[in-house]
Order: sequence, then structure tokens, then C-alpha cells
Amino acid sequence: MKRLLGGVLALALVAGVVVLIASHCCSRPTPGAVTRVSGLIGSEKTNFFADPAVAKALSDQHLGVSVDHAGSWQMADLSKKAKYDFAIPSTDVIGADIPNQVTTVPVRPFYSPLVLVAQASTVDALDQLGLVRRRDDGVTVFLTRAYLDLVKAGHPSWNDVKGHPELSGKVLVSTTDPQSSGSAALYLATLAYLDLGNNVVTDPASAAREGTALKGFFGPQGALLASSDQLVGDFIAGAGKPLIWTYESEVAERARAGTLPKDTVVLYPDTTIQSDHTVVELTPQAHQLALALQSDPALVKLEADHGFRPETDPGAFAREMGATVQANHFVANVADLKSAQANSPTGDLLKAMINAATGKNS
Repeated sequence: MKRLLGGVLALALVAGVVVLIASHCCSRPTPGAVTRVSGLIGSEKTNFFADPAVAKALSDQHLGVSVDHAGSWQMADLSKKAKYDFAIPSTDVIGADIPNQVTTVPVRPFYSPLVLVAQASTVDALDQLGLVRRRDDGVTVFLTRAYLDLVKAGHPSWNDVKGHPELSGKVLVSTTDPQSSGSAALYLATLAYLDLGNNVVTDPASAAREGTALKGFFGPQGALLASSDQLVGDFIAGAGKPLIWTYESEVAERARAGTLPKDTVVLYPDTTIQSDHTVVELTPQAHQLALALQSDPALVKLEADHGFRPETDPGAFAREMGATVQANHFVANVADLKSAQANSPTGDLLKAMINAATGKNS
């Protein structure tokens, strides 16, 4: 009887081990299985994620990605209302304020310098006002502090500049709405940094005070567009403002596609904040996407194809853009600009400054 019980017990133990092994085995992802993730992106990344070649490269990495579009500031609220695996705002400053993230080390697969865009005749008018510097290699530099001082001294009119009857209204850089858009938020942060003598806002009182001091850079613009894609689209259609602030990637992508007006000039600000497109991981599955965007050679090449500058391959932008760089006077290597780098305040202080600058303190 003891032998019989011993045999039954042995069989039971073996069966238990088999069940445990089977359970452990079957809980693992099936090799080659597709990880499906959904996320929020800004309009400047729309064409990248809509590109069939990008979908193919992601599929090769066993990823299926679906996206919704939102302004960088809107991502925090939207991520609370719906289940998303990731968000990619245009700056890590805004990304840090998105709640419920599981990110440990933020992944910034690519970045884009912020630039100004104008027609050649407008740049000539800016030259007369002492707001640009033309380099020997054809790259045009916008003198940000000179512009800040000019506007604070009293908005000059385009009509005051000789030989440019096509321009009217105040001399003013046009942006998107900083309440929703990361590019405009970084524009304000840059101006504030310069206005404070190369110092960053560090407390709520100074944020409100500085935002109020810079109201004149936003109020006179009138109604503000929600996205940089709209801003650039209007400029290309001839229905927009004469001088706009946006991401280099949006202009480079269109230049490569041949849709920019031929007399378009890209201006690089001499003081700026780099736009680091940061993957905010809201579920563990998003880490696979973040690493693929950062390190997969096919995706890195496609990022450069769409006008972004991959962090892991600084030469990719010039290589993939090819003749577009020289033809449109993009800078091949951002380091060659030697631009001063402004510092942005933290997300809560930047938001407070935006509220003050746009008259939305409540």
C-alpha cells in the first residue's frame, strides 16, 4: 500500500512539474508575435507614421503601431481619458509632465531644430532692420535678441521698410498656439531666457511676471493655429503670415518633396532650444517601440528622410536629404551653427508663463 501511495504521489509531482513547465512556456510571447501599441503624436510626425515604408520597418521589428494626433500640451489630458501605450511630444519638458508613465530612462530617438521660414523678399526686409546675418555658405541666421529688443521698443511696421509694398502690418514672428503646441511654447521659453539676461524662470511669480512682459509677442498675432502643420501649410499656400516659427523637419520634408515655394528661406535662430522628440512610455510594451525608433537602421534612415535628425546618427539628415541641404541652405551639421542654447523652465512654470503671455491666467 505504501508503494502504491508513493507511486501515486510521484506521478502527481511529475504531473505538477509538467503543468508548471507548460504554463511557464505558454506565458511567453510567441516568437515573431507582433506587439501592438497605440499612442499620441504631434502633427509634425504625421507623415512619418503614415509612411508605408515606416509601417513596414516597424513590422520588421514585430511592431504594429496606431496613432492619434494631439498638440504636445494636450497629451497629458488625453492620456488620462483613453488607454494609450505611448506619447511622443515635441519636447521632453512637456513629456515630463505626462502622468502615469512607466519610463525609466527617456528615449529621444530624434530631434529637430526650431527655425523661421520666410520668402526671400521678407528676409531682405529683415536684413534692413538688422535682424539677420548671412553666412558665407548661404545659411541665414536670425538674430533673436535683436528681434526681442526691437519688439519691446515698439512694434515697427513692415510699411516702414523701403521697397516692400507686399508686406503690411507689424513686424512679428508668427507661431502656433502655445496653449497646445510645443513649438510655440519653446519660442516663448527662448524669448524669456533672453529677456532675463540668459537666465531661466525658476518660480511661479517670475513665470507670471515674465509671461505678462512678453504678451506683445502673442496678442498682436491674432487667432493662433493649433498645429505647426497648419502654420506651414498656410505659408506654402500663400495664405499665411510672412514670417513663421516652426520645426526644421516640417520644412525639410516639404523641400525634399519639392512643395516649398522656390524663394523660401530657412532662418536658424542664433539662440534656441532644441526640440527633442521624446517617447513617453505609458505601458511596458512601448519600450520596444522606443528602442526601435532609436536604433533600428531602417527607421533611423526614414526619420532622416522625413526631415528629423536622428540622435544616434548625426550625419543621417544631410546624407538622406542630399542635394536638398545645399539647394535650400539647410545646415548640414547643427553644431556648425554655434547657436546659444537657451534653457526652458520646468513644465509647470512654462505653462504658467504661457497662461500669462496669452492672457489666460484663470
